[in-house]
Amino acid sequence: MEVHEHRLQVPRTARYCQLGELGTARRLWLVCHGYGQLASYFIRHFRMAVEHVPDTVVVAPEGLSRFYLHGNGGRVGATWMTSEDRLSEIEDFSAYLDTLLHQLRAACPADVEVTVMGFSQGATTVSRWLLRSGFTPAHLVLWAGTFPEDADPAEASALLTRLPRLTFVCGDSDNYLPESRVNAQLELLRGHGAQPAMVWFEGNHQLKAPVLRRLAEPQAQL
Repeated sequence: MEVHEHRLQVPRTARYCQLGELGTARRLWLVCHGYGQLASYFIRHFRMAVEHVPDTVVVAPEGLSRFYLHGNGGRVGATWMTSEDRLSEIEDFSAYLDTLLHQLRAACPADVEVTVMGFSQGATTVSRWLLRSGFTPAHLVLWAGTFPEDADPAEASALLTRLPRLTFVCGDSDNYLPESRVNAQLELLRGHGAQPAMVWFEGNHQLKAPVLRRLAEPQAQL
């Protein structure tokens, strides 16, 4: 007997963490974590950015799927998507981020400047979301992660050429993104018409406080 696969949309609860007050925000950062991380831990890296630049708010949404990092218990992490039913997961997290951004912007002053940042898996996540969304952030930061190579070329060019600012950040000893892969990414982005700023730091697959602080500064020049 043949098995027929179906899909059913259901309501569910998504979790996010916030630093700063939306009502007085001049700058809003929406930051997406990497594979196996949780928003409550990830957002701690941005505390100094909020303290360093007044009227900055950082919001870290959490991936919709959680799992035990080792075996059947202990520490838990989250992921934005896997290879299983991939397209449905992309549509789900895109709808989630659209809804969250709409709610956040409604609570902020009308002229709030929005930066979108993705770390590792989060970089591909925010890229796929923005490819589907009508929203254009003032600044897109891809940190130790990649823009999707399978993106529709016309859609990718439309997004990347309308971005006011695009920054690619990576550690000089990142074993996930060696220099050759970074250069391939820069070539891909430029091939779509983007003009990314490249920022290297000393370190591996990680966030670096001094770089985050510089990025958070208004009209940062890196």
